[in-house]
Amino acid sequence: MGFRTVRTASSEPRILLIASLAQTGDADRLAGCVDGADAVLLRLAKSGPAAKTLQKTGASLPDLPWGGWLEDISAKKVEILVEAGCDFTVFPAASRILAAPQDDKVGKILQVEASLGEGLLRAINDLPVDAVLATDTSEADGSIAWHHLMLLQRLANLLVNPLLTMVSASVTAGELKALMEAGVGGMVVEADADKPGGLKELRRLINELPPRSLHKRRKAEALLPYAGSVKDTEPEEDEEEYE
Repeated sequence: MGFRTVRTASSEPRILLIASLAQTGDADRLAGCVDGADAVLLRLAKSGPAAKTLQKTGASLPDLPWGGWLEDISAKKVEILVEAGCDFTVFPAASRILAAPQDDKVGKILQVEASLGEGLLRAINDLPVDAVLATDTSEADGSIAWHHLMLLQRLANLLVNPLLTMVSASVTAGELKALMEAGVGGMVVEADADKPGGLKELRRLINELPPRSLHKRRKAEALLPYAGSVKDTEPEEDEEEYE
């Protein structure tokens, strides 16, 4: 359960759009600002979330998987998230193992530094995580340099899990294409609760992206997790049999 890699001949990989925003008690304000997103990631304060508030927030979202990103993660706070019905959580590599969700139905996204050593990156492939989020892959103003693209390409080459990265809402069509070609499967974009429909233009740019180059089609799309229903994809078997 969670973010998975699949191989299909009929569909082209695309970039998932994950709206990131601060949790607010006004759940009704959140629904309008995430229009066009594939999922919602709530950034939760150090004081910790309240289960009832999170349940109300999750129920207000338009049939989207949602997750929590805790500034100060702990087993208790993750339990509250799971109780509230979250579909996935984001946790830093430095957090304690016991703080991660123990429920297999909840997707686990590991936050790492893009400059992490090759050995440690390869080790992630054997860990029980569903996706990897790189957060240091753009300039302070949100622009993407060749150096960042090199880091992302390196991550995509070394990781089996789908690769997510933080991207500015002002990202251009050219930058989106470069990210897709580098192997990015999803991007986390800051949404503004005061700007309903603010992600619609970004969704349009993503939908208009040309197909990924043939030599780049090695990993398939990242599937968003839903805690309420399991949508497993059977692995593709080789047609050739060896006698």
